[in-house]
Amino acid sequence: MGVVLPMKADNVNVNGTNRTYNVYAPKNLGENRPLLIFCHGYSQDANWMQNNEFKNDNVSMEAVCDTAKFVVVFPNGIDKSWDISGDRDINFVKAIIEKMVTQYKIDRNRVYLGGFSMGGMFTYHAMNKIPDLIAAFAPVSGYPMGGATANANVRPIPILHIHGTGDGTCAYSGAKPALNVWINHNGCPTTAKVTNNYNKFNSKLYVWGPGNDGVEVRLLELADKGHWICKEPQVYTGKEIWNFCKKYSLNKTAPSVSITSPKTGGKYISFATNGETSFPDLTITATADDSNGKVEKVEFYDGTTLLATCDKAPYQAVLTGAKAGKHTLKAVATDNDGETSTSSVEVTLQNTTEFTISSEFTEGGALPAGWATFDSNDKRTGYSNGYSQGCRVLQFTGSPRGLNYGLYFRNIGGKEHQGWAKYGLADAGTTLSLAPGHYTLKYKICNWNMSNFGAVELNIEKREDNASIASQTYTPSVNIGNVASNSFSNIDEQTFEFDVTEQGDYVIAIYSAASEWSDCIIGQLTLSANSNVSSGIKELNSNSDAPQSSAVYDLQGRIVSASSKGLYIKNGKKMLKK
Repeated sequence: MGVVLPMKADNVNVNGTNRTYNVYAPKNLGENRPLLIFCHGYSQDANWMQNNEFKNDNVSMEAVCDTAKFVVVFPNGIDKSWDISGDRDINFVKAIIEKMVTQYKIDRNRVYLGGFSMGGMFTYHAMNKIPDLIAAFAPVSGYPMGGATANANVRPIPILHIHGTGDGTCAYSGAKPALNVWINHNGCPTTAKVTNNYNKFNSKLYVWGPGNDGVEVRLLELADKGHWICKEPQVYTGKEIWNFCKKYSLNKTAPSVSITSPKTGGKYISFATNGETSFPDLTITATADDSNGKVEKVEFYDGTTLLATCDKAPYQAVLTGAKAGKHTLKAVATDNDGETSTSSVEVTLQNTTEFTISSEFTEGGALPAGWATFDSNDKRTGYSNGYSQGCRVLQFTGSPRGLNYGLYFRNIGGKEHQGWAKYGLADAGTTLSLAPGHYTLKYKICNWNMSNFGAVELNIEKREDNASIASQTYTPSVNIGNVASNSFSNIDEQTFEFDVTEQGDYVIAIYSAASEWSDCIIGQLTLSANSNVSSGIKELNSNSDAPQSSAVYDLQGRIVSASSKGLYIKNGKKMLKK
């Protein structure tokens, strides 16, 4: 290759529109070298990004390129902004890659994408749109403001996110929730390895990994830094991006392996009624393949303990007799060339006699792990965040207030059991295993926007077939009024007692009323195992003095009798209220 000019403004036609960019290629670049595309922020352009955000008297992206021998492109967005929901700028990135392949013979397998602020938001958008073209991603000070998503069919994505804690434009507080989505998608450990004073600088590096295909998710936290790119010699953004991205390529020759079940971050809660707990067998399943050969074996581990070795599909192992605590489950695939890849997930086994399920209601706009919601239109499952509408955790700020946080769900269509929140569904990340015995569910529930109040139905259901073993209807006496800053009174704690006769996995299901836009706020939910002695027939209607129907159940969940006036138990006999 001949001499390459240090900086060059160029253009490419994309769907009939002339799009411009700056490109820098080092002298003596050679062939099959990497490409980094980095997108500017809102109201910025390529020149500003290259000559101001990335450059001072001591550092520059060109210097990093000269040392490492790769090409960098700074593209210009239309009207100094980016299309963060459609394909306009995705097609621009595709066109740049093709132009760079033709002009500089770059390596298609080592193309990297990053961006600052709105460019960082676009980078997250591209993770779902062109994961087959980009080997690693590097967003800086930007993330999807409506909440990150990870499409199920997308490969594991390596991510380096850089953000200042003093960012007043795109708050640092949203960085970790956005990354959590990809940490879970990638099968990375949910607990990060943390390096304080990274590179002897006022910074902190979080590393989640390795996950599936060996990828990592990293967060470089810059203490007190605002909404700009860090150009300090110890932590120069351009160098940090290159050092991370250079480890990844799309043409890996090692086998691919992915644990498909259980999900990383999964929690298995086992209740005991006699002081002893045991965990049901946990089946681990994985997929594995090799693009340039064949998979010879897949080994399964619990930590360092070998569980099973499979020489053909289906690849699975069973964890039996496990102890309580956090377990790192691994699948190691070995191909015919002796190359290996590892997939790992972290699960927590917890034995208890009492568990406050609502303790994870700590993040407004999120759906906590273990929960699933449905509003007759939209189903949300497991941990996700960034919601400003629909079923989600609300943070209340009025004074006085009866709750700080609560899980809101609704029934848009008004049909029976078409608005609900459930804890313990198979795809929600938590398994609730109950031993035979007597249990108490204590709860605080209110309405969100129902001035005339709406009844709420609580059910204990078998997870395998959704069969209800016990239920209770409760009509709240507090309505918040559709505004999180409203003041509202304290909410009385209610008690729901029930019996479990068979060991198994169960779901706590809460349904809003069968009327359009009925709703519910779950503020507190605590489950206790009382004993292994069944309590016999009992009334299961909390506010039994209310003018509503009431039912009495036996231990198998069958209705014994019911009355619109209500029933109660006295000296072991069913009595009719007067």
